[in-house]
Amino acid sequence: MKVHEYQAKEIFNKYDIPTPKEKMCVSIDEVIAASTELGLPCVIKAQVHVGGRGKAGGIKIAKTEQEVNEYAKQILGMEIKGLPVKKVLVSQVISIASEAYLGIINDRTAKKTVMMACKQGGVEIEEVARKKPEAIFKVYADPLVGFLPHKARQIGLFLYDDPKTAFACAKIAEKLYKMFIELDSSLAEINPLVVTDSGELIALDAKINFDDNGLYRHPDIELLRDRESEDVNELRARESDLSYVKLDGNIGCVVNGAGLAMATMDLVKHFGGEPANFLDIGGSSSPQKVQNALEILLNDKNVKVIFFNIFGGITRCDDVANGILVAKKALNIKQPIVTRLTGTNEDKAMDILKEAGLIFAQGMDDGAKKAIELLK
Repeated sequence: MKVHEYQAKEIFNKYDIPTPKEKMCVSIDEVIAASTELGLPCVIKAQVHVGGRGKAGGIKIAKTEQEVNEYAKQILGMEIKGLPVKKVLVSQVISIASEAYLGIINDRTAKKTVMMACKQGGVEIEEVARKKPEAIFKVYADPLVGFLPHKARQIGLFLYDDPKTAFACAKIAEKLYKMFIELDSSLAEINPLVVTDSGELIALDAKINFDDNGLYRHPDIELLRDRESEDVNELRARESDLSYVKLDGNIGCVVNGAGLAMATMDLVKHFGGEPANFLDIGGSSSPQKVQNALEILLNDKNVKVIFFNIFGGITRCDDVANGILVAKKALNIKQPIVTRLTGTNEDKAMDILKEAGLIFAQGMDDGAKKAIELLK
């Protein structure tokens, strides 16, 4: 789950990570009032769940009242990468002496949390990692002992030559790690972390992503979710206890189990097709769950063929078959459906679907090939 910059900074403040004075606004009048309170010049920043706001014209420095009004009109209501801007953050202008990057993610290969620092701030860290990986300094935290103070000092001393600034950075690094762990984050990022002309360290921008699987422990964080900024199908899938990710292909895949879902998509790609989604209906799938999955799938206009690949263990094949049958009648499905149902109650499933006009596959390879053939 993502949160907006202003929400991330509110969380930063709770952990005593310094941020600029700012106001979140949803109207031109609020922007004007905020600029009066904070003083000119001020920065007006679009609040959307995508990067590249500056390049898209979503971040402006207003030096006069006229520019405040003009930029507020420009940014509120504009679209950035398909997302409408409904909120802006009005911030005081900070005099910047230097910029750096500080962020935390989980390194799944190392099975540890890694804090990354870079002396180049305000740039896309992915680009730096690709073009100049040696510019990124990494410090790993053992999950059993946490992020020890000496490791935080290593980060500070890498970024700054001045000892006072380095040790202030180390304190921020410790607080960022504490927040990351306590809130079940999957990413926490300060980009840029700036040193002001007066020598203060300030998180000029903030980004936090949260692990959806940990949100049950943080109902206050769940309340920060901006549903209007999320993909409608992914939101509905989550509410229906389904795992769904939209892709760019045209073969809709309905599978039970994440491993089988990945293998199914790999097979479709292997035989020359393009999967339209990752859709895992999970175990113990009721007919209603299958119908919900198909409704989500059919909302994607790119889906031309549907491929059911079910291995029935806990999931009963006859439950899936009943779901397909009900959905086919209720949703007026016109796309051809290829089914590979094997495992618990597969014979019952075949009997249920015998008259349904579906295309049956003998195995995964056969199913993927048939789905691709139907596109031709």
